[in-house]
Amino acid sequence: MRIRVKEFPPLFRDRREAGMLLARRLAALADTPDLLVLALPRGGVPIAYEVARALHAPLDIVLVRKLGVPGHAELAMGAIAEGGVRVLNHAVIRELGIPSDIIEHITTEEQRILEQRRRLYRGDRRPPTVEGARVILIDDGLATGMTMQAAIEAVRRGGPAGIIVATPVAAPESVAEIEPLVDEVVALATPELLYAIGMWYSDFTPTSDEEVRALLAEAFCGYAPAPRSDEALERGAT
Repeated sequence: MRIRVKEFPPLFRDRREAGMLLARRLAALADTPDLLVLALPRGGVPIAYEVARALHAPLDIVLVRKLGVPGHAELAMGAIAEGGVRVLNHAVIRELGIPSDIIEHITTEEQRILEQRRRLYRGDRRPPTVEGARVILIDDGLATGMTMQAAIEAVRRGGPAGIIVATPVAAPESVAEIEPLVDEVVALATPELLYAIGMWYSDFTPTSDEEVRALLAEAFCGYAPAPRSDEALERGAT
């Protein structure tokens, strides 16, 4: 669904509703053998939880961190993912003249944070086994798509049977860059002018570490019954 800015308001009440709507789009995959839903924390976890619950699939995470441009942290010059993955946006680096020592410094700092998140979210639990799995990678939106590209590379190294990227909202240019890297990209909306992911949600409150841990724990122990989603589905991407 292509959206023009003049057709705004937000499309989703919150991440949980967006997850229910995304699950509807992915419903044909329900009960697929070896299906695995992986979220990009933190914002992707509430969405992926709803998808995994609806599709009767296990839920886990793939840890990623954006490499922000100095002084403009929201602009990605690259991203890292667990397993030693790093992808760089060479066009941004060239245009802004970012020196290699700055890139390495930021990479080291983000790697430290990634390791902290690994301990917080996983503890002693091992990363998910993706070999032979059909993986759905989920985030709450794709702006530059750099963190998703890092997640794709991290998953690909594990030998999955296939990779699907799914998100409620994405910039068309990011979809175009990611499509050659995976089997399919599913986006409920691709606004011509994205501006910011949060604009497309009525409630874009940052997902807390506590919520991530609680949703993962619930998924590992058995999903709670899904709430009625008729209203969400009627309001969703049609």
